[in-house]
Amino acid sequence: MVKKKNKIRLAKGDIVFLSFVYVFLGIVTVVILYPLIYVFSASVSDPSKIVSGEVVLLPKGFSFAMYSRIFNSKNILIGYRNTVLYTVIGTMYNIFMTIIAAYPLSKKDFKGNSVFTFIICFTMLFSGGMIPAYLNIKNLGLLNNPLVMILPGALSATNFIILRNYFMHFVPGEVLESALVDGASQLKTLWSIVLPLSGPILAVLTVYYAVGHWNSYFSALLYLQDDNYMPLQIFLRRILLLGTSDGMTTGSSLQDQIMYEGLKYALIVVAVVPMVALYLATQKHFKKGIMIGAIKGLCKVKMKE
Repeated sequence: MVKKKNKIRLAKGDIVFLSFVYVFLGIVTVVILYPLIYVFSASVSDPSKIVSGEVVLLPKGFSFAMYSRIFNSKNILIGYRNTVLYTVIGTMYNIFMTIIAAYPLSKKDFKGNSVFTFIICFTMLFSGGMIPAYLNIKNLGLLNNPLVMILPGALSATNFIILRNYFMHFVPGEVLESALVDGASQLKTLWSIVLPLSGPILAVLTVYYAVGHWNSYFSALLYLQDDNYMPLQIFLRRILLLGTSDGMTTGSSLQDQIMYEGLKYALIVVAVVPMVALYLATQKHFKKGIMIGAIKGLCKVKMKE
């Protein structure tokens, strides 16, 4: 006979607490999901239905006319192209710089370890400010140059600390020593052993850097003048905040003004989808990487017990 497992009976206090937790999480889920669903529904709805308030949750008058106007806009396509380039090249550059800074400084026998780490971490607390930064960019000849969107932000001090600590605590020292004894160089060890073992944390840092580049607009606002170099966020700012249609409507008729309301929601979807896709593509590694610190802390507690 199969023995039935005894169910653990919860105390009344635990039942009340869990009920509160589930209700709270349900409310948070609705608060997060409703705006997302509404924006997508509005983006594929008839703009007149949006203005009249008929769109509450599901689309009304289903249409892709807004997306057609967006992808026929020269400025939007230029901004999209530039943002993709800045994000891809900038993220690769950031990951490279973070790795070559974090790996040597994760070695306890590296001379000047604490000094260089302090210098990098010092930038988290203090900066020269906007005017010195502008003068520095000007002296480097990067004004109105697309490289200004990539080169100045070589690495994030926070991401450097995360990766350095990962190399120190989660890459087995015995494996590295064995590789060096077998004649592998530091570069070979980094490429063949350390990086393959660091997939989860690199996925996390890739998402962090990519989202930062994708949403970046202040540097472009400050240093760029040519529309051919502007990222997508600048054109979104003009349309969503400054109220211009950027050539997608004439703005001279009531119909165009109604169309503008639908364009805003479609633009938000177009701007958000790539980053959502990136997260979904790295979700497996992202979850593992983001929880690494918690898992390590739990293991330490278990060992002490």
